[in-house]
Amino acid sequence: MGYKTLCFGLTCILFAFYIYTPMPENIEEPWKIRITDAGCHYHLSKFYMCVLIYCLKSFETLYATLIKMDYTQPVSDENVTVMDTTFSDIPVRLYLPKRREKARDQLVDFHIDFFISEHTPMDLLNRWTANKVDAVVVGLLNIHFQLPMRMLFLWSNFLQDKILAKYGVDPNRVCISGDSLDSFTFYCVFFQIQNDPELKNKLKAQALIYPGLQLVDVSVPSHREYEHGPLLPWKVAIKLGCLYFTQDRAIPQAMMKNQHMPHGSMHLFKLVNWSTFLPEEYKKNHVYTEPILGRLNPSYSILLDTRLSPLAVNDSQLQNLPLTYILTCQHDILRDDGLMYVSRLRNVGVKVFHDHMEDGIHGALSFMASPIYLKLEENL
Repeated sequence: MGYKTLCFGLTCILFAFYIYTPMPENIEEPWKIRITDAGCHYHLSKFYMCVLIYCLKSFETLYATLIKMDYTQPVSDENVTVMDTTFSDIPVRLYLPKRREKARDQLVDFHIDFFISEHTPMDLLNRWTANKVDAVVVGLLNIHFQLPMRMLFLWSNFLQDKILAKYGVDPNRVCISGDSLDSFTFYCVFFQIQNDPELKNKLKAQALIYPGLQLVDVSVPSHREYEHGPLLPWKVAIKLGCLYFTQDRAIPQAMMKNQHMPHGSMHLFKLVNWSTFLPEEYKKNHVYTEPILGRLNPSYSILLDTRLSPLAVNDSQLQNLPLTYILTCQHDILRDDGLMYVSRLRNVGVKVFHDHMEDGIHGALSFMASPIYLKLEENL
């Protein structure tokens, strides 16, 4: 009995050591974050990441099963009418505010990272947005890693005059929003819509929630400071980012050494140079070093595509962007992408509204509901 007890105790200690991540001192509700982070750390083990990265179909099935465990029906309340429908065979959930007598004149789309609208936290967030902003909210109802083409197809159809009129949406006040690594998807969709001469109705505003905005330099200060999280470890972020364009194991391995960029990409470095665009208080004692060119064999020209790195587009393209809202969190591996984007947009004259949560973590809005219940409303 004593031997079994000793083995059990040692196993518990080793497991606790494995899932332990140091927490920043001023983090929001640290005990909740520690428990959540431990759960994420456990699930993002090597076995789980193997399923995620190399067995994509199996992961989608697994994720769909997990979502069903926290499925929220489209139930209307006194403030918002909620309904499921499809646009061009793509399932969506609509949130229609009730209180206005005249036609609704805004639309906000929340396709939040890998979370979907029937998941409780996203359902809560979409209801809150529809009610507070008095906007029609559209959210995706399924998960798919080939999201850019699906989102482009969805939006191209939704922005037709007859569809906007059906839901009382003013075509001059349409906004699109996305969070985290979904910013790649957002950027791709946004610019194709804006540059499509056959699409009369354009997007008038963009809202980015703790966005990931570049794959050019993966060694910025926030990457180093929050390498192990909380919630989103550096290695996991790189592997998830790569899912948008490849399943080749060589690219994330090269990225972890910051040696992934091909020859001919040096012109992008100055556009994501944190020593230039990051506010001084976030530079601290970090020393800037450029990514190393040409170490990835074979070289992947897709890494030159700025649709994967919205932060790396030139000033003339940035100047054409509309009103922009950006939310960043202090304890977030993606913090510096958002902060640099704020600087670059303001430098070219784009009107930007920026909120920074000093005690916030990556994915904070996803933990407003059961079972975490982070107290975020006072910070929003």
